[in-house]
Amino acid sequence: MNRNVETGLDRVARGLPKRLRGARLGIVAHQASVDRSLRHILGVFAGLGTDLRAVFAPEHGISGTEQDLQPVSHGQAGSVPVFSLYGERLGPAPAMLEGLDFLIFDLQDVGSRYYTYISTMLHCMRACASTAVGFVVLDRPNPIGGDVVEGNIIEPTHLSYVGIHPLPARHGMTVGEIAKMMQSELSLDVDLTIVPLTGWRRRCWLDQTGLPWVLPSPNMPTLDTATVYPGMCLLEGTILSEGRGTTRPFEIFGAPWLDGRGFADFLGTCRLPGVVFRPLQFKPTFNKYAGDVCQGFQIHVTDRMRFKPYLTGLAIVQGGILLHRGRLAWRQPPYEFETEKLPIDILLGSTAVRLRIERGDTVREIERGWSRELVSFGRRRARFLLY
Repeated sequence: MNRNVETGLDRVARGLPKRLRGARLGIVAHQASVDRSLRHILGVFAGLGTDLRAVFAPEHGISGTEQDLQPVSHGQAGSVPVFSLYGERLGPAPAMLEGLDFLIFDLQDVGSRYYTYISTMLHCMRACASTAVGFVVLDRPNPIGGDVVEGNIIEPTHLSYVGIHPLPARHGMTVGEIAKMMQSELSLDVDLTIVPLTGWRRRCWLDQTGLPWVLPSPNMPTLDTATVYPGMCLLEGTILSEGRGTTRPFEIFGAPWLDGRGFADFLGTCRLPGVVFRPLQFKPTFNKYAGDVCQGFQIHVTDRMRFKPYLTGLAIVQGGILLHRGRLAWRQPPYEFETEKLPIDILLGSTAVRLRIERGDTVREIERGWSRELVSFGRRRARFLLY
Protein backbone atom coordinates (compact mmCIF):
# COMPACT_ATOMS: atom_id res chain seq x y z
CA MET A 1 0.00 0.00 0.00
CA ASN A 2 1.28 3.48 -0.89
CA ARG A 3 -0.86 6.45 0.00
CA ASN A 4 1.57 8.94 -1.57
CA VAL A 5 0.75 8.18 -5.19
CA GLU A 6 0.67 11.14 -7.55
CA THR A 7 -1.16 11.13 -10.87
CA GLY A 8 0.12 12.83 -13.97
CA LEU A 9 -2.23 15.72 -13.19
CA ASP A 10 -0.87 16.00 -9.63
CA ARG A 11 2.63 16.31 -11.05
CA VAL A 12 1.65 18.91 -13.64
CA ALA A 13 -0.20 20.90 -10.95
CA ARG A 14 3.17 21.45 -9.24
CA GLY A 15 4.67 22.86 -12.41
CA LEU A 16 4.12 22.55 -16.15
CA PRO A 17 6.65 20.54 -18.14
CA LYS A 18 8.88 22.89 -20.11
CA ARG A 19 7.49 21.93 -23.48
CA LEU A 20 3.95 22.88 -22.40
CA ARG A 21 4.87 26.35 -21.14
CA GLY A 22 3.41 28.98 -23.42
CA ALA A 23 1.89 26.31 -25.67
CA ARG A 24 -1.63 26.40 -27.06
CA LEU A 25 -3.49 23.53 -25.45
CA GLY A 26 -6.58 21.35 -25.83
CA ILE A 27 -7.74 19.03 -23.05
CA VAL A 28 -9.70 15.75 -23.18
CA ALA A 29 -11.41 15.51 -19.80
CA HIS A 30 -14.44 14.40 -17.83
CA GLN A 31 -15.71 14.78 -14.28
CA ALA A 32 -13.07 12.40 -12.85
CA SER A 33 -10.21 14.49 -14.24
CA VAL A 34 -9.26 15.76 -10.79
CA ASP A 35 -6.10 15.97 -8.72
CA ARG A 36 -5.74 14.38 -5.29
CA SER A 37 -7.33 17.52 -3.74
CA LEU A 38 -10.35 17.10 -6.05
CA ARG A 39 -9.53 20.15 -8.15
CA HIS A 40 -10.74 19.66 -11.70
CA ILE A 41 -8.14 19.78 -14.47
CA LEU A 42 -9.71 22.88 -16.02
CA GLY A 43 -9.27 24.74 -12.74
CA VAL A 44 -5.73 23.41 -12.31
CA PHE A 45 -4.68 24.54 -15.79
CA ALA A 46 -6.41 27.91 -15.36
CA GLY A 47 -4.42 28.42 -12.17
CA LEU A 48 -1.23 27.67 -14.06
CA GLY A 49 -2.01 30.43 -16.56
CA THR A 50 -2.07 28.11 -19.56
CA ASP A 51 -3.39 29.04 -22.98
CA LEU A 52 -6.38 26.70 -23.19
CA ARG A 53 -8.03 26.81 -26.60
CA ALA A 54 -10.39 23.78 -26.64
CA VAL A 55 -11.90 21.06 -24.46
CA PHE A 56 -12.97 17.64 -25.75
CA ALA A 57 -15.69 15.54 -24.12
CA PRO A 58 -15.77 11.70 -24.30
CA GLU A 59 -18.78 9.43 -23.78
CA HIS A 60 -21.00 10.72 -20.93
CA GLY A 61 -19.77 14.29 -21.47
CA ILE A 62 -17.48 16.63 -19.59
CA SER A 63 -19.75 16.54 -16.53
CA GLY A 64 -20.82 12.89 -16.74
CA THR A 65 -24.52 13.62 -17.21
CA GLU A 66 -25.25 11.48 -20.28
CA GLN A 67 -26.21 7.83 -19.92
CA ASP A 68 -24.71 5.02 -22.00
CA LEU A 69 -25.21 5.20 -25.76
CA GLN A 70 -26.51 8.79 -25.54
CA PRO A 71 -24.72 11.20 -27.89
CA VAL A 72 -22.83 14.06 -26.29
CA SER A 73 -23.45 17.60 -27.52
CA HIS A 74 -20.92 20.35 -28.17
CA GLY A 75 -20.88 23.12 -25.59
CA GLN A 76 -18.83 25.73 -23.79
CA ALA A 77 -16.61 25.80 -20.71
CA GLY A 78 -16.59 29.51 -20.01
CA SER A 79 -15.21 31.06 -23.18
CA VAL A 80 -13.61 27.82 -24.36
CA PRO A 81 -15.46 25.55 -26.83
CA VAL A 82 -16.22 21.97 -25.77
CA PHE A 83 -16.22 19.52 -28.67
CA SER A 84 -18.05 16.20 -28.44
CA LEU A 85 -16.10 13.00 -29.13
CA TYR A 86 -19.13 10.74 -28.75
CA GLY A 87 -21.78 11.23 -31.40
CA GLU A 88 -21.36 12.27 -35.01
CA ARG A 89 -17.60 12.14 -34.48
CA LEU A 90 -15.50 9.87 -32.27
CA GLY A 91 -12.25 11.80 -32.73
CA PRO A 92 -11.33 15.45 -33.26
CA ALA A 93 -11.75 16.89 -36.73
CA PRO A 94 -8.69 18.72 -38.07
CA ALA A 95 -10.52 22.04 -37.63
CA MET A 96 -11.01 21.29 -33.91
CA LEU A 97 -7.24 20.90 -33.49
CA GLU A 98 -6.37 23.94 -35.59
CA GLY A 99 -4.10 26.32 -33.68
CA LEU A 100 -3.19 23.76 -30.98
CA ASP A 101 0.33 22.71 -30.10
CA PHE A 102 -0.65 19.88 -27.75
CA LEU A 103 -3.71 17.84 -26.85
CA ILE A 104 -3.75 16.78 -23.18
CA PHE A 105 -5.54 13.51 -22.35
CA ASP A 106 -6.68 12.96 -18.75
CA LEU A 107 -9.44 10.34 -18.45
CA GLN A 108 -9.83 7.79 -15.66
CA ASP A 109 -10.02 4.26 -17.10
CA VAL A 110 -11.39 1.33 -15.07
CA GLY A 111 -9.12 -1.49 -16.26
CA SER A 112 -11.48 -3.10 -18.76
CA ARG A 113 -11.24 -3.15 -22.55
CA TYR A 114 -14.94 -2.29 -23.04
CA TYR A 115 -14.61 1.07 -21.35
CA THR A 116 -14.68 3.50 -24.23
CA TYR A 117 -12.07 6.01 -23.05
CA ILE A 118 -9.29 3.86 -24.53
CA SER A 119 -11.08 4.13 -27.88
CA THR A 120 -11.37 7.89 -27.43
CA MET A 121 -7.64 8.01 -26.76
CA LEU A 122 -6.78 6.14 -29.96
CA HIS A 123 -9.03 8.36 -32.08
CA CYS A 124 -7.32 11.41 -30.55
CA MET A 125 -3.85 9.95 -31.19
CA ARG A 126 -4.73 9.34 -34.83
CA ALA A 127 -6.06 12.88 -35.20
CA CYS A 128 -2.92 14.33 -33.63
CA ALA A 129 -0.73 12.21 -35.90
CA SER A 130 -2.48 13.61 -38.96
CA THR A 131 -2.21 17.24 -37.83
CA ALA A 132 1.24 17.27 -36.15
CA VAL A 133 -0.28 18.16 -32.77
CA GLY A 134 1.57 16.69 -29.80
CA PHE A 135 -0.35 14.23 -27.62
CA VAL A 136 0.23 14.23 -23.86
CA VAL A 137 -1.21 11.56 -21.53
CA LEU A 138 -1.49 12.43 -17.85
CA ASP A 139 -1.33 8.91 -16.48
CA ARG A 140 -3.60 7.52 -13.77
CA PRO A 141 -3.65 4.23 -11.85
CA ASN A 142 -5.50 1.21 -13.09
CA PRO A 143 -8.04 1.23 -10.25
CA ILE A 144 -8.31 -2.58 -10.05
CA GLY A 145 -4.55 -3.10 -10.05
CA GLY A 146 -2.03 -3.62 -12.79
CA ASP A 147 -0.72 -7.10 -12.04
CA VAL A 148 -3.61 -9.33 -13.18
CA VAL A 149 -4.91 -9.97 -16.70
CA GLU A 150 -7.89 -12.12 -17.62
CA GLY A 151 -9.86 -13.15 -20.68
CA ASN A 152 -9.44 -13.86 -24.35
CA ILE A 153 -7.75 -11.42 -26.73
CA ILE A 154 -10.00 -9.64 -29.23
CA GLU A 155 -9.86 -11.16 -32.69
CA PRO A 156 -8.88 -8.69 -35.46
CA THR A 157 -12.29 -9.14 -37.11
CA HIS A 158 -14.07 -8.10 -33.90
CA LEU A 159 -12.36 -4.80 -33.12
CA SER A 160 -14.93 -2.13 -32.26
CA TYR A 161 -15.55 0.92 -30.15
CA VAL A 162 -15.86 -1.36 -27.08
CA GLY A 163 -12.61 -3.10 -27.99
CA ILE A 164 -10.46 -1.01 -30.27
CA HIS A 165 -7.12 -2.81 -29.78
CA PRO A 166 -6.24 -6.50 -29.17
CA LEU A 167 -6.48 -6.62 -25.36
CA PRO A 168 -7.96 -9.09 -22.88
CA ALA A 169 -11.10 -8.09 -20.96
CA ARG A 170 -9.00 -7.19 -17.91
CA HIS A 171 -5.81 -5.74 -19.33
CA GLY A 172 -3.84 -4.76 -16.21
CA MET A 173 -2.43 -1.60 -17.82
CA THR A 174 -2.65 2.16 -17.35
CA VAL A 175 -3.83 4.47 -20.12
CA GLY A 176 -0.26 5.70 -20.54
CA GLU A 177 0.99 2.17 -21.07
CA ILE A 178 -1.80 1.44 -23.54
CA ALA A 179 -0.98 4.64 -25.43
CA LYS A 180 2.63 3.44 -25.80
CA MET A 181 1.42 0.03 -26.96
CA MET A 182 -0.96 1.45 -29.56
CA GLN A 183 1.62 3.94 -30.83
CA SER A 184 4.11 1.12 -31.41
CA GLU A 185 1.83 -1.65 -32.63
CA LEU A 186 -0.18 0.61 -34.95
CA SER A 187 2.90 2.55 -36.15
CA LEU A 188 1.34 5.89 -35.24
CA ASP A 189 3.56 8.82 -36.14
CA VAL A 190 2.43 10.89 -33.18
CA ASP A 191 4.54 13.03 -30.84
CA LEU A 192 3.59 11.15 -27.64
CA THR A 193 4.48 12.28 -24.12
CA ILE A 194 3.49 10.35 -20.99
CA VAL A 195 3.50 12.18 -17.67
CA PRO A 196 3.84 9.09 -15.45
CA LEU A 197 2.52 8.31 -12.01
CA THR A 198 4.86 8.42 -9.05
CA GLY A 199 4.64 6.03 -6.13
CA TRP A 200 2.27 3.56 -7.78
CA ARG A 201 2.95 -0.17 -7.65
CA ARG A 202 1.19 -2.62 -9.93
CA ARG A 203 -0.48 -4.51 -7.08
CA CYS A 204 -2.05 -1.30 -5.74
CA TRP A 205 -5.80 -0.83 -6.13
CA LEU A 206 -7.12 2.71 -6.08
CA ASP A 207 -8.24 2.51 -2.45
CA GLN A 208 -4.63 1.77 -1.50
CA THR A 209 -3.21 4.92 -3.13
CA GLY A 210 -4.75 7.74 -1.10
CA LEU A 211 -6.30 9.09 -4.31
CA PRO A 212 -10.01 9.92 -4.39
CA TRP A 213 -12.54 7.91 -6.37
CA VAL A 214 -14.69 10.10 -8.60
CA LEU A 215 -17.20 8.18 -10.69
CA PRO A 216 -15.86 8.33 -14.26
CA SER A 217 -19.28 7.56 -15.75
CA PRO A 218 -22.86 7.59 -14.41
CA ASN A 219 -23.02 3.83 -13.87
CA MET A 220 -19.53 3.43 -12.37
CA PRO A 221 -20.28 4.84 -8.90
CA THR A 222 -17.74 2.91 -6.81
CA LEU A 223 -14.56 0.86 -6.94
CA ASP A 224 -16.79 -2.17 -6.24
CA THR A 225 -18.48 -1.50 -9.59
CA ALA A 226 -15.14 -1.39 -11.38
CA THR A 227 -14.16 -4.68 -9.70
CA VAL A 228 -17.00 -6.63 -11.34
CA TYR A 229 -17.22 -4.64 -14.58
CA PRO A 230 -14.70 -6.69 -16.67
CA GLY A 231 -17.26 -9.50 -16.64
CA MET A 232 -20.59 -7.88 -15.94
CA CYS A 233 -20.40 -5.53 -18.92
CA LEU A 234 -21.03 -8.67 -21.01
CA LEU A 235 -24.66 -8.50 -19.89
CA GLU A 236 -25.08 -5.47 -22.15
CA GLY A 237 -25.04 -8.01 -24.99
CA THR A 238 -27.99 -9.91 -23.51
CA ILE A 239 -31.56 -9.13 -22.45
CA LEU A 240 -30.65 -9.69 -18.80
CA SER A 241 -30.60 -6.46 -16.80
CA GLU A 242 -27.08 -5.51 -15.71
CA GLY A 243 -28.55 -3.39 -12.93
CA ARG A 244 -28.68 -0.04 -14.72
CA GLY A 245 -31.41 1.99 -13.12
CA THR A 246 -30.47 0.74 -9.64
CA THR A 247 -28.02 2.07 -7.07
CA ARG A 248 -25.66 -0.89 -7.67
CA PRO A 249 -25.23 -1.15 -11.47
CA PHE A 250 -23.25 -4.18 -12.67
CA GLU A 251 -23.28 -5.64 -9.15
CA ILE A 252 -26.97 -6.53 -9.57
CA PHE A 253 -28.43 -8.59 -12.41
CA GLY A 254 -31.65 -10.36 -13.29
CA ALA A 255 -34.95 -10.21 -15.17
CA PRO A 256 -38.68 -10.48 -14.32
CA TRP A 257 -38.75 -14.04 -15.67
CA LEU A 258 -35.50 -15.30 -14.14
CA ASP A 259 -35.57 -18.75 -12.51
CA GLY A 260 -33.77 -17.76 -9.33
CA ARG A 261 -33.48 -21.22 -7.79
CA GLY A 262 -32.23 -22.80 -11.01
CA PHE A 263 -29.80 -19.94 -11.57
CA ALA A 264 -28.38 -20.28 -8.07
CA ASP A 265 -27.89 -24.01 -8.58
CA PHE A 266 -26.13 -23.42 -11.90
CA LEU A 267 -23.76 -20.80 -10.47
CA GLY A 268 -22.95 -23.19 -7.64
CA THR A 269 -21.73 -25.77 -10.13
CA CYS A 270 -19.33 -23.21 -11.66
CA ARG A 271 -17.29 -22.95 -8.42
CA LEU A 272 -16.39 -19.32 -9.01
CA PRO A 273 -13.69 -18.06 -6.62
CA GLY A 274 -13.95 -15.06 -4.31
CA VAL A 275 -17.64 -14.34 -4.83
CA VAL A 276 -21.06 -15.01 -3.28
CA PHE A 277 -24.39 -14.46 -5.07
CA ARG A 278 -27.21 -13.15 -2.88
CA PRO A 279 -30.76 -13.60 -4.25
CA LEU A 280 -32.79 -10.40 -4.39
CA GLN A 281 -35.57 -8.57 -6.16
CA PHE A 282 -35.05 -5.15 -7.71
CA LYS A 283 -36.98 -2.63 -9.79
CA PRO A 284 -34.93 -0.60 -12.30
CA THR A 285 -35.96 3.02 -12.72
CA PHE A 286 -34.64 3.15 -16.31
CA ASN A 287 -33.01 0.92 -18.95
CA LYS A 288 -34.04 -2.74 -19.24
CA TYR A 289 -37.29 -3.66 -17.42
CA ALA A 290 -37.79 -0.15 -16.06
CA GLY A 291 -40.59 -0.22 -13.49
CA ASP A 292 -40.79 -4.04 -13.41
CA VAL A 293 -39.82 -6.20 -10.45
CA CYS A 294 -36.88 -8.39 -11.44
CA GLN A 295 -35.74 -11.62 -9.90
CA GLY A 296 -31.99 -11.72 -9.62
CA PHE A 297 -28.84 -11.58 -7.56
CA GLN A 298 -26.33 -9.19 -6.10
CA ILE A 299 -22.66 -10.03 -6.53
CA HIS A 300 -20.71 -9.85 -3.28
CA VAL A 301 -16.96 -10.07 -3.88
CA THR A 302 -15.50 -11.73 -0.78
CA ASP A 303 -11.89 -11.91 -1.96
CA ARG A 304 -10.95 -9.53 -4.74
CA MET A 305 -7.51 -11.08 -5.18
CA ARG A 306 -9.06 -14.46 -6.06
CA PHE A 307 -12.15 -13.12 -7.81
CA LYS A 308 -12.24 -13.59 -11.60
CA PRO A 309 -14.64 -11.00 -13.00
CA TYR A 310 -14.55 -12.16 -16.62
CA LEU A 311 -15.09 -15.82 -15.73
CA THR A 312 -17.94 -14.76 -13.46
CA GLY A 313 -19.57 -12.72 -16.23
CA LEU A 314 -19.28 -15.64 -18.66
CA ALA A 315 -20.94 -17.94 -16.13
CA ILE A 316 -23.85 -15.55 -15.63
CA VAL A 317 -24.34 -15.14 -19.38
CA GLN A 318 -24.21 -18.91 -19.86
CA GLY A 319 -26.68 -19.48 -17.03
CA GLY A 320 -29.15 -17.22 -18.80
CA ILE A 321 -28.70 -19.12 -22.06
CA LEU A 322 -28.87 -22.66 -20.69
CA LEU A 323 -31.74 -22.06 -18.27
CA HIS A 324 -33.90 -19.84 -20.48
CA ARG A 325 -33.29 -21.00 -24.02
CA GLY A 326 -36.82 -20.10 -25.05
CA ARG A 327 -36.65 -16.68 -23.39
CA LEU A 328 -33.13 -15.26 -23.48
CA ALA A 329 -32.30 -13.84 -26.89
CA TRP A 330 -29.10 -12.02 -27.56
CA ARG A 331 -29.39 -8.26 -27.79
CA GLN A 332 -29.52 -7.20 -31.42
CA PRO A 333 -27.48 -4.47 -33.16
CA PRO A 334 -26.97 -1.57 -33.48
CA TYR A 335 -24.73 -1.17 -30.46
CA GLU A 336 -21.78 1.20 -29.93
CA PHE A 337 -21.52 2.13 -33.62
CA GLU A 338 -21.62 -1.52 -34.78
CA THR A 339 -24.60 -2.28 -37.02
CA GLU A 340 -24.01 -5.89 -38.09
CA LYS A 341 -22.30 -8.07 -35.48
CA LEU A 342 -24.15 -9.12 -32.35
CA PRO A 343 -23.31 -6.89 -29.37
CA ILE A 344 -22.27 -9.98 -27.39
CA ASP A 345 -19.76 -10.90 -30.11
CA ILE A 346 -17.98 -7.55 -30.05
CA LEU A 347 -18.04 -7.50 -26.24
CA LEU A 348 -16.53 -10.99 -26.17
CA GLY A 349 -14.21 -10.04 -29.01
CA SER A 350 -15.02 -13.37 -30.61
CA THR A 351 -17.92 -15.24 -32.15
CA ALA A 352 -16.21 -18.53 -31.19
CA VAL A 353 -16.53 -17.80 -27.47
CA ARG A 354 -20.26 -17.14 -27.85
CA LEU A 355 -20.71 -20.42 -29.73
CA ARG A 356 -18.93 -22.29 -26.92
CA ILE A 357 -21.25 -20.66 -24.39
CA GLU A 358 -24.28 -21.71 -26.41
CA ARG A 359 -22.91 -25.24 -26.85
CA GLY A 360 -22.64 -25.66 -23.09
CA ASP A 361 -18.87 -25.89 -22.68
CA THR A 362 -18.06 -25.15 -19.05
CA VAL A 363 -16.55 -21.76 -18.27
CA ARG A 364 -13.42 -23.55 -17.03
CA GLU A 365 -13.06 -25.26 -20.42
CA ILE A 366 -13.55 -21.92 -22.16
CA GLU A 367 -11.00 -20.30 -19.84
CA ARG A 368 -8.36 -22.90 -20.76
CA GLY A 369 -8.87 -21.92 -24.40
CA TRP A 370 -7.29 -18.50 -23.90
CA SER A 371 -4.39 -19.48 -21.64
CA ARG A 372 -1.84 -19.42 -24.50
CA GLU A 373 -3.20 -16.09 -25.72
CA LEU A 374 -2.52 -14.56 -22.32
CA VAL A 375 1.07 -15.84 -22.33
CA SER A 376 1.61 -14.16 -25.69
CA PHE A 377 -0.12 -11.00 -24.50
CA GLY A 378 2.14 -10.95 -21.43
CA ARG A 379 5.17 -10.74 -23.71
CA ARG A 380 3.57 -7.95 -25.77
CA ARG A 381 2.52 -6.07 -22.66
CA ALA A 382 5.92 -6.26 -20.94
CA ARG A 383 7.51 -3.98 -23.55
CA PHE A 384 5.25 -1.08 -22.60
CA LEU A 385 4.96 -1.26 -18.80
CA LEU A 386 6.07 1.89 -17.03
CA TYR A 387 5.78 0.71 -13.41
